[in-house]
Amino acid sequence: MSQVHIIHENSAWIAPLKREFAALGTPHAEMFLDQGMLDLTSAPPPGVFYNRMSASSHTRGHTFAPEYAAAVIEWLERHGRTVVNGRRALQLEVSKVAQYQALAAFNIPTPPTIAVVGTGNIREAAEKLGFPVILKHNRAGKGLGVRLVLSALALTEALAQIAGSNDEHSQPRDGIWLVQRYIHAPQPFITRAEFVGGKFLYAVRVDTSEGFELCPADVCQLDSLVCPAVSPGVAAAPKFQVLEGFRHPLIPRWEAFLQANAIGVGAIEFATDAEGRAWSYDVNTNTNYNPEAEARAGVSGMGAIARHMTALLRRNAWTGTADYAYAA
Repeated sequence: MSQVHIIHENSAWIAPLKREFAALGTPHAEMFLDQGMLDLTSAPPPGVFYNRMSASSHTRGHTFAPEYAAAVIEWLERHGRTVVNGRRALQLEVSKVAQYQALAAFNIPTPPTIAVVGTGNIREAAEKLGFPVILKHNRAGKGLGVRLVLSALALTEALAQIAGSNDEHSQPRDGIWLVQRYIHAPQPFITRAEFVGGKFLYAVRVDTSEGFELCPADVCQLDSLVCPAVSPGVAAAPKFQVLEGFRHPLIPRWEAFLQANAIGVGAIEFATDAEGRAWSYDVNTNTNYNPEAEARAGVSGMGAIARHMTALLRRNAWTGTADYAYAA
């Protein structure tokens, strides 16, 4: 039977999407990719395939899940199956270097960044950019490993902590560090623009006063979901807030970038500096949504994805053709 196949490695993240498919009556199945076998002499099942493989899979013990997904996607695309967020989307998911180069091709500003292999080269890169800087992993996810370094002395302390850490995730999965100029925002928040079918859906403001682990999904939340820097008796602002009537001059360029890179579903995070300049610093092709923020705004990202995938499934059934290059 033709159905929507969800490629992933985290069942908790796809539970909301499965509920939306069930509500629509859309047949669907999971392709949980961690380890297994892929028979390259066989043909894939019929249907539409939605890739939700995450760059942070290694933090859940699924170290080679993206590589496995890449092999499966090559197999699917070879057989002409409809793949939403296929080969190119996965390449961008696991490499911020690739993201920044692709964004630059559409004149989308990204923070000045130096890619570094080996922690011994981080200091030279930081001095070249000038403090403060952000240290981050080229392949990470959920904001893991992100550090704000304000001075040369602070960098010495950060490097010592990294060297002495017993955390297996303290080093980037691919060995590449990014040293990035810190974009100082007048207020402690970033904005995340969500896209479904390659088109802008909504934007959410995310409070960063408690740090940079900003995954919006329920299962990623920190204990506190509100900003602590409020006066007594004043209601705390929610950590995630959907922005009503959001408009931005970069939206057409973001949409063009997504279409050119075959990203049907994704999010772009950006920070706005004191001069009002927007700097895009992360492209997420395994986007999640915050249910509380969506409930307050009356929107549903997973609902939009389910409707998009259902429409693609029906279109394939009508035409008998596949369009894996870009499923808009």
